[in-house]
Amino acid sequence: MTIPEHPAPAAQAQRVPREIKVLVAAAFVIAMGFGLIAPILPQFARSFDVGIAAAGFIVSVFALTRLLFAPVSGRMTDRLGEPFVYVGGVLTVAVSTILCGFAVDYTQLLVFRALGGLGSTMFTVSAMALIARLAPPEMRGRISGLYAGAFLTGNIVGPVAGGLLAGLGYRLPFFIYGGALIVAAAFVYFSLLGIRSGRRRERDARPSMDVREARESPVYRAAIASGFANGFSTYGVRVALVPLFAAQAFANGVALAGLSLALFAVGNGAALTVAGKFTDTHGRRLPVIAGLTVGSVAMAGIGLTDNVALFIALSIVAGAGIGFMNPAQQAAVADVVGQDRNGGKVLASFQMATDLGAILGPVAAGVIADRVGFGWAFALTGLVGLAGAAAWVRVPRATPQP
Repeated sequence: MTIPEHPAPAAQAQRVPREIKVLVAAAFVIAMGFGLIAPILPQFARSFDVGIAAAGFIVSVFALTRLLFAPVSGRMTDRLGEPFVYVGGVLTVAVSTILCGFAVDYTQLLVFRALGGLGSTMFTVSAMALIARLAPPEMRGRISGLYAGAFLTGNIVGPVAGGLLAGLGYRLPFFIYGGALIVAAAFVYFSLLGIRSGRRRERDARPSMDVREARESPVYRAAIASGFANGFSTYGVRVALVPLFAAQAFANGVALAGLSLALFAVGNGAALTVAGKFTDTHGRRLPVIAGLTVGSVAMAGIGLTDNVALFIALSIVAGAGIGFMNPAQQAAVADVVGQDRNGGKVLASFQMATDLGAILGPVAAGVIADRVGFGWAFALTGLVGLAGAAAWVRVPRATPQP
């Protein structure tokens, strides 16, 4: 059995399931809160009289915990069910965030932030599993784009709100974010777990898909490669090195770095408006190859420019490329799992690949930037991205459905 590259016209008219809308709304709240605390987190750490490296590790420990506990989250999702793990994960992040606001020293802040990484991987893996389970196959691309768009919008709104709260101290944003997460968890609980009350206590009877089985799929192997490349570039180098490069290359580098990150999000959002429908119509392979190639070439070019206009343009193009490939990549992994299997472990392994790239990217590119300059560091980032795109070249247009 194969996944059709061109869905039937009747399938196009299907509505987004109510459960998916609940997840999208919760994703916006989660992302907005994360954007609220992200800009002030390193400064809060520095307020405990630690160095720059220690302050930076407060950010890294979140991704590190996600990487380490992703397999645990996958097993929990398989055994306990997606809704339970999702709500538990959001509540874990809520508690850890509120505790961060009460931290009295650096060690406490580090421990509480690491706990948040555990909760984050719980709700991320379970949300992906829910989308794979509930999204109609012919709408997976659009639904993945809708979910990614909610996160993107939240990440844009959050820092703006954080800027308005900057004068009220470091601790207040943590309390606001923690409270918002509790509201989001309650919303999901009553909207998602409350439906079909006769079945909500039943154990998920679907058979689990093993990671070894998933790796037999060329689609899944390609998604692991492109996921690592995306984490390396988008979640790693872009966040860590672009601000440093801008500060060195341009007179108004600090302001320009913030503008670059915002315009990346604008390009990303613009691409998401068409990417989901495109991947449902034309398949997963083409959007991943095209989007990741465009994004990687633009990232490589950023480190070679000393022109402000070109720097801004490349930031937008890089965001558009990644925005075009993301829904296709997410939908492809959901295709591998299918609706009749429980894919918590498979989805956790995919997430681990992305998190590993996000951890290694700033380290590898940072070492190269220190030794031979930013140009070579961004060139490496572009090559990693192109390698991820190349992994999809051998993926057949019609992919096997498990």
